[in-house]
Amino acid sequence: MQQQIVKVKNKKGIHVIPGFSLSMGVTITLLGLIVLIPLASIALTASKLSPMEFFKIVTDKQVVSGYIVSLSCALIAALVNSVFGVILAWVLVRYDFPCKRIVDGMIELPFALPTAVAGIALTSLYVDKGWIGGIFAQAGIEIAYTSIGITIAMIFIGIPFVVRSIQPVLEKLDNEYEEAAAILGASRRRIFFKVIFPEIFPAMLTGFGLALARGIGEYGSVVFIAGNIPLKTQIAPLLIVSKLEQYKYADATAIALILLIISFLILLLINIIQVRTSKYTNS
Repeated sequence: MQQQIVKVKNKKGIHVIPGFSLSMGVTITLLGLIVLIPLASIALTASKLSPMEFFKIVTDKQVVSGYIVSLSCALIAALVNSVFGVILAWVLVRYDFPCKRIVDGMIELPFALPTAVAGIALTSLYVDKGWIGGIFAQAGIEIAYTSIGITIAMIFIGIPFVVRSIQPVLEKLDNEYEEAAAILGASRRRIFFKVIFPEIFPAMLTGFGLALARGIGEYGSVVFIAGNIPLKTQIAPLLIVSKLEQYKYADATAIALILLIISFLILLLINIIQVRTSKYTNS
């Protein structure tokens, strides 16, 4: 008796490996246990609060200040990473130099390094008596325990997202378009902005969104250098931890729910822009 194998086709009509039902079942199960159920529990716990209680918690002066600090610093950090991420990806793809593999591997260091270690290291560097912070302190510029230090920490943990999003696109980009544009007399700047940038823009948006979302929710690498000054450098994740330490679980989940909604909206907006940009570039 011959064994019957169910063949499933992807969008291109190519047969993929058997076991689609089992693989999909495992995927949905893990997605539910690891992502959907924990996120649903946040909304469920916050729903125990009355609308007035929920509104009072999330509009508290200290909580609103935490939202503003986290969002503003994360946005600035993501914008900076978008610019320098393109430069780093360009250098790693288009140039050969000594120790290139080491430099390429160091891009992922923020992923491997424990966030607490990163926070302590950045704080020791940027305090007034640190190697870098001491130089700026002589000019009257404080970095640690200010929004500048928070932004630097978010840049540190967000740069790999942008570089790793853009790098594969640059590697697959055909040089013939650049050569054709150069033959037609286009300058290097025009070639970059008219030929290369439209191709890497969706990937840059992806990296920007990931870096922004990571910065909004970052705690370990930021909490040390932030200084946690009320109404000045307190970040939203710190307020959540503070509420948990006070056993105010409903308050903590209410604050977390707002951050969750903000992150979803950011990713949704970026995906919409990506789809429209891809349609424009492919047309």
